[in-house]
Amino acid sequence: MSLKPNPAGGWRPRLILASGSPRRLALLQQAGLEPDAVLPADLDETPRRGEKPRDYARRLAREKAEAALAVARGREELAEAFLVSADTVVSVGRRILPKAEVVDEAAQCLRLLSGRVHRVHTGICVATPAGKLRERVVETRVRFKNLSRDELESYLASGEWRGKAGGYAIQGLAGCFVVKLVGSYTAVVGLPLQETVAILEGEGYPVRLSWLNAV
Repeated sequence: MSLKPNPAGGWRPRLILASGSPRRLALLQQAGLEPDAVLPADLDETPRRGEKPRDYARRLAREKAEAALAVARGREELAEAFLVSADTVVSVGRRILPKAEVVDEAAQCLRLLSGRVHRVHTGICVATPAGKLRERVVETRVRFKNLSRDELESYLASGEWRGKAGGYAIQGLAGCFVVKLVGSYTAVVGLPLQETVAILEGEGYPVRLSWLNAV
């Protein structure tokens, strides 16, 4: 197993984040985990015909892990690292909402979410140095208030929606729209911390080692 020194003393396995999302990186850091490498995967994220949101989130998290592992195996210092990948899917019923890239797409998503409950499925996949893949999908229910025209137009003008599943970022301005949340807030942001840490610890990764010097 590949080990490296850590500030708390002793040694720890190396860790890879298979995502270029700054939100997922920040969440890992919130848990005291600093990845040794960030290896985002460039995948076709088109849902398959008839694919359910839960299955879609699980598949993309696994495919991201597999793509990043293929790169990591070619780098000696990462060949035996732990790896974390994730994907977040927003849905209304069985309808999967896109990661909005243009304003009309974001507007359509927000009008659909206004005043109703939607579900956020976040798939996580943890790969171990032994080659095991541990997967889980975390489901969270979120209810938005009825959005006024001014609220909708102001949020669209902010640009915060760009590249976000369902056309919003709960950790930003859109947090003002949330009436109720049942489940994991961090999963909606992009990485369910409790579940991710539990899997890593269950596979022998010393998550709390870095906490010893936490301020």
